[in-house]
Amino acid sequence: MRTKSVVVIGAGIGGITAAIHLAKRGVHVTVVEKNDHAGGRCDRISRDGHHFDTGPTLLVMPLLYESEFAALGASMRDMLDLQRVDPTYHLVFDNGSQLALTSDMKSMQEQLEQIESGSFEGLLRYLEEGHRHYHLGIEKLVSPDFRKATDFFKISNIPLIHQVKPLKNHYANMSNYFDDPRLKTAFTFQDVYMGLSPFEAPATFSLMPYTELAHGVWYPRGGMYQIVEALMELAREAGVEFIFNATVKEIEVNGSGVRGVLVNGQRMTADAVLANADLPYVYQNLLPPDGQLKSLERKRYSCSVISFFWGMDKPYPTLPPHTLFLADDYRENFDSIIRDLDLPANPSLYIHAPARLDPAMAPQGQDTLTAIVPVGHMSEDSEQDWAALRDEARKHVFRRLSSLGITDLESHIKFEMNFTPLSWRKRYNLVKGSTHGLCHTLTQLGYFRPDFQHPRYHNLYFTGASTRPGTGMPTAMISGRQAAQRIMDNLSM
Repeated sequence: MRTKSVVVIGAGIGGITAAIHLAKRGVHVTVVEKNDHAGGRCDRISRDGHHFDTGPTLLVMPLLYESEFAALGASMRDMLDLQRVDPTYHLVFDNGSQLALTSDMKSMQEQLEQIESGSFEGLLRYLEEGHRHYHLGIEKLVSPDFRKATDFFKISNIPLIHQVKPLKNHYANMSNYFDDPRLKTAFTFQDVYMGLSPFEAPATFSLMPYTELAHGVWYPRGGMYQIVEALMELAREAGVEFIFNATVKEIEVNGSGVRGVLVNGQRMTADAVLANADLPYVYQNLLPPDGQLKSLERKRYSCSVISFFWGMDKPYPTLPPHTLFLADDYRENFDSIIRDLDLPANPSLYIHAPARLDPAMAPQGQDTLTAIVPVGHMSEDSEQDWAALRDEARKHVFRRLSSLGITDLESHIKFEMNFTPLSWRKRYNLVKGSTHGLCHTLTQLGYFRPDFQHPRYHNLYFTGASTRPGTGMPTAMISGRQAAQRIMDNLSM
């Protein structure tokens, strides 16, 4: 019997995961990647002994990672040298007050009661809700492969409307637990992980603060790119073939199917094609125009970020590994980003100091810093001066750090690299520079996200942030596994 073949477009987390599953079941898998290394937006940049993760900077939802590595026949704990990060984040508010989020409930009680009397009891109730949302959300919305509408729209799922609050606004829901705006902010900022505003996100996403405090925030020694390295090791062991610096120009269609891809001027045929490139990019650039493209153009896209990667000539030991500056004008921040596609006047922002967790991320006596400032995605209707917005964002970072007494940062930067939405589009083919792909609003969540399988071309499949179940590294592994299973089911028919 002839060995079946699959071409995977893109060596992101979902693509590599799918390739491993397929190869372990006897399929000949070739992964073609436009860049010279794997990882997609979970990338790494190294310069002069400084190492930067360009995508996620912390490992959350560890139980999902564990189960997905186990599905690959591997142990996450054996492959990654993990350390727990606690406190998870140091939050800094505009009035100078601070909150260290931690799994130490005694510490949380002391901190919260100083901000708002009675708020610790509110936290316990909120975490109880988050526990319910996490377990039901994973079981009912993330894990299933909804192959037909009746897999989702069934009587047993009706209680989810009340159980996981998909129709309730996340920020509005916080009034059930806290009165102080700082606490409402402290337990909803995680929605940005999905490229979402808490004022639009379903209250379902209380599952994120819950899993961070209950299951922990972790950091792999060597940085988050170690997850890519671990998957690449498993892929090579399984016999997956990789071709780097290979740009796919076209997916060749043939009636109701596809027969391969055109890459670097050559045709590669395959029994199936799996696209791990950004799904909207695939429809816009690799396939003939059709109604699906028009449908995608009407969908909502996630926000973007401006990122700064700084090699410092001195250490900043007082800077914790994860610091978030959260603005009082929280709603105005998200209105500016989501509605106006702009940089807020007083942006919330994030600083990552990986050398606090792994000294090897910076040369001895120096430091490695990443600053991330959320902004709107690229606009099709108006011009955005990204150079000016980048320079403005940089000033906000310096201003924020000066409030912590770090006033000499600018004079100690050895070098800077930076990404704007233009960079995300160029490096990773992310449409509109949206770092999280399609948005995770209610009508683009779970079953309502694009399916793994193309509705017309029966042997064309998708995996990644803009498909099911959604954005994020562990969900990308789930997406890759489910897409691989869909391919195997159809190849064996």
